[in-house]
Amino acid sequence: MLETSVEDFVLRFGADAASGQLYPQPEGSPLMEFVSGGRTLYLFDRTGPYTAKPGDARVIVHGTFARFSLLGPRPSSDDARLTVVGISGVEGAGKITRLASRFTVVVEARLPLVLSSFTPLPALEVGDWLSFETQPPLHGFLVS
Repeated sequence: MLETSVEDFVLRFGADAASGQLYPQPEGSPLMEFVSGGRTLYLFDRTGPYTAKPGDARVIVHGTFARFSLLGPRPSSDDARLTVVGISGVEGAGKITRLASRFTVVVEARLPLVLSSFTPLPALEVGDWLSFETQPPLHGFLVS
């Protein structure tokens, strides 16, 4: 199980939220338009309809792995990359900043991403670099 509740997820990963800009949500849309790290992301709004107000915001960006591979230690954060794939997915490379569980890591790839697997992850360490692609949709948990 990747989460027990929205509230628990926000408590566990609030410190890993990305800072950015929220744009107005179209009426009836479940997607938040969030700009962070120079990327525009469309996130499935997990904190409820109409709670995300336009403006500065901190949002936990959560994705599940479609694939990933260990790149090993890298010398510089200049190697971090993130590309939007489709409407609500990303691929990129970044440094692991936190091991949250056997299933979830936090990766810095232009912005912090909480990335999870439905199966246990291999032995990873903080500082390792991953190449990854997420399954759509990315989820967004509004922190502030």
